[in-house]
Amino acid sequence: MAGGGDDELKLLGAWASPFVLRVKLALSFKGLSYENVEEDLSGSKSELLLESNPVHKKVPVLLHNGKPVCESQIIVQYIDEAFAGTGGPSLLPADPHQRAVARFWGAYIDDKVVLLMLLMTLSFIFYLYYSTYDLRRHEYDRCPMHIDGVRRRRTDASFPLQLLASWLQSARAKTQEEKADALKQALAAAENLEAAFTEISEGKPFFGGDSVGYLDVTLGALVAWVHAAEKLNGMRIFDATRTPRLSAFVERFGALGAAKAVLPDVDGLVEYAKQRQADAAAAASDS
Repeated sequence: MAGGGDDELKLLGAWASPFVLRVKLALSFKGLSYENVEEDLSGSKSELLLESNPVHKKVPVLLHNGKPVCESQIIVQYIDEAFAGTGGPSLLPADPHQRAVARFWGAYIDDKVVLLMLLMTLSFIFYLYYSTYDLRRHEYDRCPMHIDGVRRRRTDASFPLQLLASWLQSARAKTQEEKADALKQALAAAENLEAAFTEISEGKPFFGGDSVGYLDVTLGALVAWVHAAEKLNGMRIFDATRTPRLSAFVERFGALGAAKAVLPDVDGLVEYAKQRQADAAAAASDS
C-alpha cells in the first residue's frame, strides 16, 4: 500500500468488529499503510485506547500523527478528506446533495441494517456493544424494556438505544407471531436499502457507481458477517428474491482485492460467535 508521505496512521481496533472493518476497508481502498493495534476488549482496555477515546472508551480509533479520530463513519469521512488526491478513489461524492444522501443512508445502515446482524446470536450483540460500544452490564440491566417481567429504567448508554431495544424485542419474543413480526420489521430495512441501492447506483455495480464509494465501504464491512449469519442459523439477510441487487453486491464486493485483504475469514467469525454464545450461556448458568 502507498503510505501517506510523512503521515503516521495507527488504528486501534478489534478484528471481528464490522465498525473497525469499515475503517480498514477505507484505508485499504485508499491504498494507505497503517499500524494495526488489536485491542483485547474482553480484558482491560489499553491506556492508549482510554487516552485516545476518553469519552466512549471504544474502538475504532484512528491516530493520525498522534491525533485521535473516533467513530467509524466519522473516521471514514476523515480519511477521505485528509487523503484526497493521494491516488486512491474518492469515497464521498463531490456533489453536496449526493454527499448528504450518502451520509443519510450510512446512518440508516447503522441504525437499521446492522440490526439484522444482531439477530444472529445473543453473543454478537454483546460483542458489538460491549467491546465496540462499551455496553456495561449495569447499562444493559437498565434498558427501557421488560426483562424477566421487570420494567427497566431508561439509561444514557453510549450506543443507539432504539436499535438495541428493537433487537432485544426480537430476541425476547415469546411467540412465533412476535418473532415473525420482529423479523418482518428487520427485513423491511433490507428492502428499503435495496431500493436506495437501485436509485443511487443508477444500474452500476456499486453505490459509488463504477467504483467503490462511501456506502459500499459502510455496508461492505458487514459482508463477512452476512455469510457467517447464514452458516450459523441459515438466515439469508440479502437474497436473490427479496433483495437481488444487494445479494449480488455482497458477492461482488467480497471478491474485490482491497476487500479480500481486509475482511476476516467467515469460518473464523462463526467459531468466534459460537464461543461467545457458549461464554454467555456459561455466565448465565453461574448467575
